[in-house]
Amino acid sequence: MAHHTPRHPVPDPTPPGEVADDTAEATGPAADTAGRLSRRGAPSPTRRGLLAATAAAGLGALAGCAGQEAESASGPSSSSSRSGGAGAPGPSPSRRPARRRPELPRGGRRLSRYRLVGYCGLPGAAALGRLGTGDLGDRIAQIERTARAYATDREPLPVLELLATVAQGTAGPDGGYRSRTPAATIRRFHRAARRHRALLLLNVQPGRAPVLDEVKALREWLVHPDVGLALDPEWQMGPGEVPGHRYGHTTGGELTRVARYLSGLVADHDLPEKPLVFHQVAESVVRDQSALRPQPGVMMIKSADGIGSPGMKRETWRRLVADLPDGLCTGFKLFYDEDTQGGGSLMTPKDVLALRPRPDYVMYE
Repeated sequence: MAHHTPRHPVPDPTPPGEVADDTAEATGPAADTAGRLSRRGAPSPTRRGLLAATAAAGLGALAGCAGQEAESASGPSSSSSRSGGAGAPGPSPSRRPARRRPELPRGGRRLSRYRLVGYCGLPGAAALGRLGTGDLGDRIAQIERTARAYATDREPLPVLELLATVAQGTAGPDGGYRSRTPAATIRRFHRAARRHRALLLLNVQPGRAPVLDEVKALREWLVHPDVGLALDPEWQMGPGEVPGHRYGHTTGGELTRVARYLSGLVADHDLPEKPLVFHQVAESVVRDQSALRPQPGVMMIKSADGIGSPGMKRETWRRLVADLPDGLCTGFKLFYDEDTQGGGSLMTPKDVLALRPRPDYVMYE
């Protein structure tokens, strides 16, 4: 693997194990090290290298998806008051009104009525996606416009996919090869998502840390009805492996365990259906896919993650969606910069909606 010499690191005022506040621009080794694997296996100094680099300077059961019934646009119906006849007294003053069940940001409790469309990123790191650049309100407005372009057969639901756990090229104090985004940043994005009736999706790149531990660390956010989860298993490393040197991997059984944990939160808090996305760049990244088991209250989405021309992306799509397990939904990832390098063109919403099966989630980086 070729090596690139990084510039001198910038001193890091951030406590070990956390990334810096999102007001700072990401610089130093995290912005310079080219530890990324390209989709063809060669290193390239772009976003995935930034993700895998050291965080020294501020980045520290359900039926098949296509068969799910779309939920009515109306919310839960309220029960009418019982009456004992004309002149009968009304309900006892001590009786509390029925509690309204939590719903998705734009109503209802099932995701099948929506097509999820969003941007991903991390504040202060422009190379990680558009969500981390510019005014957050402006970015969400752009997501809204993009989402409406996909509203042909479903209602649009904008998504903010925030990197909540970031793989890094150094071990850190606990040997986890990852850093966690500060709670203040997650809170800011959650509030923005609520203002715009959008879904916040927390992305986990676990490094060497146990993935379920990283998911459980986000519990205070995942108990909200408008927060879902995304996993990036190419950054899930085994013992002795370092992010950026090779693709990581997960298994169908491990993904099922994460889904089971989310299902428990949904049941315990009476939450609406919750998305669990896993981005997959190559077939080797998810081993023993047949062990995937959909869980009640969780929409599992396999997102095809590949850079290239429209023809290359369609071929990656066909490979990754072949022989999908029952109940597994699909997603598709587009790259504003990498997909258009060398004069290539970005696939249009019409192009993406022509894929079969149609993606349930479309994400732009």
